[in-house]
Amino acid sequence: MTDAESNRKQLHETALKAPKSSGVYLWRNAESTIIYVGKAKNLKNRLSSYFAGNKDIKTRILISKARSIEYITTSNEYEALLLENTLIKQHNPRYNICLKDGKSYPVLRITNEDFPKVFKTRRIIQDGSKYFGPFPNVSALDAFIETLYRQYKIRHCKKLQKRKSPCLYYHIGQCAAPCCKKISKESYNQFIEEIEAILESEDESQIKNIENKMKEAAQQLQFEKAARLRDGIDAIKTLRKQNAVEDFDPESRDYIASYSEGPLVTFCILKMRNGKLIAKDCCRTKSLSEENEITSEFLRAYYTDPAQIPPHIFVANQKNLELTQQFFSEVLKAQTKISIVESDSPNEKRNIATLEMARQNAKEDIIRRIRERGDIPAMEELMNVLKLQTLPVRIEGFDIAHIGGKFPVASLVSFYNGNPDKKNYRYFRLKTTDGIIDDFASIQEATHRRYSRLLKEQAEMPDLILIDGGIGQVNAAQAVLDNLSLDIPIAGLAEKFEDLYLPHNSIPIKLPKRSDALRLLQRIRDEAHRFATSKNQALRIKANTTLQFENLPNVGKVRAISLLEKFKTLDELAVAEPEAVSTAAKCSIEQAKEIIASAKIVSALSAKDAKDMPHTHTNTAKQKSQSKKIANLAKAALED
Repeated sequence: MTDAESNRKQLHETALKAPKSSGVYLWRNAESTIIYVGKAKNLKNRLSSYFAGNKDIKTRILISKARSIEYITTSNEYEALLLENTLIKQHNPRYNICLKDGKSYPVLRITNEDFPKVFKTRRIIQDGSKYFGPFPNVSALDAFIETLYRQYKIRHCKKLQKRKSPCLYYHIGQCAAPCCKKISKESYNQFIEEIEAILESEDESQIKNIENKMKEAAQQLQFEKAARLRDGIDAIKTLRKQNAVEDFDPESRDYIASYSEGPLVTFCILKMRNGKLIAKDCCRTKSLSEENEITSEFLRAYYTDPAQIPPHIFVANQKNLELTQQFFSEVLKAQTKISIVESDSPNEKRNIATLEMARQNAKEDIIRRIRERGDIPAMEELMNVLKLQTLPVRIEGFDIAHIGGKFPVASLVSFYNGNPDKKNYRYFRLKTTDGIIDDFASIQEATHRRYSRLLKEQAEMPDLILIDGGIGQVNAAQAVLDNLSLDIPIAGLAEKFEDLYLPHNSIPIKLPKRSDALRLLQRIRDEAHRFATSKNQALRIKANTTLQFENLPNVGKVRAISLLEKFKTLDELAVAEPEAVSTAAKCSIEQAKEIIASAKIVSALSAKDAKDMPHTHTNTAKQKSQSKKIANLAKAALED
């Protein structure tokens, strides 16, 4: 294998191991210089796409010049977009071209005047004005401002001047005419306070008011107006997203959070300078100390040069850092403040969001560390604790998920060398317990289906089976193995006290809290729970969506399934061509048009109305009444 092929393979492996969260990725060359910065909604999918199929010349050159890939995870794509913008301007990577024009994302400005103006701008002027943002989604910001002008009678003019008669905006009801003294300063500023509340708080009352107007418009068949109001609601929700990577605070500050798995600890430091996140630093260590002790030790070890210590350091949920603060002041002679941010503090939303981002990046680094070394210490400890004959290299975990006995699902997750082996994940739609609640029978069905098949195929068996549950679930699974004449070690992890149960032994094994073995078992149990829950939820969503299709006129169960397979959602159905709907539903063009018109009406309804739809397949009186109402509205719309 040539050096170029070996380098490409290494980069591809890094891409395949990236997390599925949003974030920013950085390509570095042999000199560790950043040559490209990109953002992704899903880091794994985006990075993997660089190595799939035949790429253009630019991509091939980028891969040939790169020697490593790094990434910073964010809470959402919105933050990733802002961070990408900052890092491109900071590092000026050779292969970036899109963001070199020096423009920043727009912000919303509320001027410092007696009668403030609200408008979009890219310039920050320190004159007492209030700023919100930045907002990468410019169209959402424009829609939000348009919604404000429709809901609040605030001025549109660039400069407020006294006038004898008000302008056109007053006469169409979009301005209170402060220029003509038709509104007092106090009354006008009530509008401004409400607008600030929309941007700052999570109060849903303003959104509900707009939703009510949207419903009224839909009922009166004013679909264009309903669509504008719907876009305004979407814009408000978009602009309310927390932003942890950019703000308007010029103070230099560091945010520090840690994550640990057994003795492994990673600290992540996010560096904010001039209101922007400019760098991430991860420090790896091993320790069995308590979290408070580790953080205090780390702060003293990391900050050694007073010139490099920022004026403000934020840490999360810590105690007893007074001595560390004193050490910084007296020994290092650094004028810095260490602030402890409580996770439930209502006044610390921005700092909480940034610290959570630091914690997620620390967690991702821990996952990489475990993947790189293989979880050998945990497997060796498990072998000793459970008195196994061989190292448990392959461990399979089971869990059950259902809602009141409906849509019961069993998950099977597979871990190899202590890490998830997702290509060997499976899930089972349970048949014997559909409609009833019996976890023991569910576990028996899942384990029987899994291991009877492996026996039949003469496939490799796992070294250990882990059941999410206590002695009852473990004994139920053991009975299946005995019936199949299989000798596979089995254990159960009960969540309440994290006790470990073995078959036919009601006395549990209690592993130390920082035990490597317990950490590995918890990872497997939690992953099995996540996988089972996600599959159960997907089944419920599909069933409820099918039911929404059934509420449409001319659509029964069979047609609902056909339409769901073709169009996936009501929104897609609402914009479909009549011929496509007619083919999928096997109905006439006239019936297809009525189906599409009904889908538009249902799509215009609020999320609350969707929740009110019946959640069973019974054709209830409420369902019939709703279907009839939708059909009548659709016919009226078609006649118009």
